[in-house]
Amino acid sequence: MEQISKELFQKEIDMCKQLSKENGNKCNWGEYNKCGVIPLLYKIHKGILLEDGQEIKDIKKQIIS
Repeated sequence: MEQISKELFQKEIDMCKQLSKENGNKCNWGEYNKCGVIPLLYKIHKGILLEDGQEIKDIKKQIIS
């Protein structure tokens, strides 16, 4: 799988942050805590599949903070 650029990754993450902030921790995809978009973006940017629940929570917290 071809990886996405850092710029595109950051643009998509910024959109997640904005939508979450505007919609009370929700976006068009659903609730932040149940969101699979951030792990998917991470996979296609870094090439690393996140499978461990705690690891996913940590990455989401790190990215959204």
